[in-house]
Amino acid sequence: MPAATDSIHLLAVDAGCELVIAIDTLVDGVHFPVGTAPADVGFKALAVNLSDLAAMGATPLAARASLTHPDDGGDDGRRWLAAFEEGLGALAQRFGIDAARPVAARGPLCVTVEALGSVPRGMALGRGGAAPGDRILVTGTLGDAGLALAAERPAMTPRMEAFLQIRLARPEPRVEAGIALCGLASAAIDVSDGLVADLGHILTASGCGARLMVDDLPLSRALAEKLPRERAWELALSSGDDYELCFTVAPDALARVDDRLRDLDCGFTPIGTVTAKLGLQCLRADGSCLRPAPGYRHFP
Repeated sequence: MPAATDSIHLLAVDAGCELVIAIDTLVDGVHFPVGTAPADVGFKALAVNLSDLAAMGATPLAARASLTHPDDGGDDGRRWLAAFEEGLGALAQRFGIDAARPVAARGPLCVTVEALGSVPRGMALGRGGAAPGDRILVTGTLGDAGLALAAERPAMTPRMEAFLQIRLARPEPRVEAGIALCGLASAAIDVSDGLVADLGHILTASGCGARLMVDDLPLSRALAEKLPRERAWELALSSGDDYELCFTVAPDALARVDDRLRDLDCGFTPIGTVTAKLGLQCLRADGSCLRPAPGYRHFP
């Protein structure tokens, strides 16, 4: 691996746009399982930052990575870094991102990526614009990565198992959906710490509450067919690592959401309504309340 050094680059940003910066750190054994393939670590390290850009409706421009590895300078370290770069570079190439070679040093395995994007001035999505009556929607399906990490789970078909592992190791950042929602969504966030936790950030910033209908939560076949219903809901609400978008729109904007997102492969599902009454209610179809876990906590 190269010695640690400063990495300085010049980036041109179009006039009339605002710069969006996302930065995240992934720690071995905390944010990805010990022994995860280095190409998957590289892919995910960039993907989680692109997901943050997507939640603001930003177009990705560039990314920079720095990391520590216990075998910095050794043959194993060089092979690990080459595979890491391959995974990160594959995703960067898909989005046409300028991604320089990572800066590395010796230490416990830990990866930090900073991603930069642009959004038309005044059009960035935020967390504080939801209003009572707005509908709450999510892209994709929820709970898949949580099921992949679960210590106890039923046997899966090979196809389901492969699907779950991809959802965990190589989450798909919903960049196109975020860009499409600019000027339409009243608030947005990416679901990294669990739907309950991340929707809670929107509600706190907006000074509102919400009513979720748990029967409407979008579930993959693995959750819907292999788990008891309540266990599937628990994972969908609280397990995190989904990197889907949760967003709110005015009721009369639902048709436009369909117009903008229908051709994307992520899909979207209405799951609830923003309320004037503070707090989050998770309701079953019979009206009874489900009390989910709060989601991932970064600090005790």
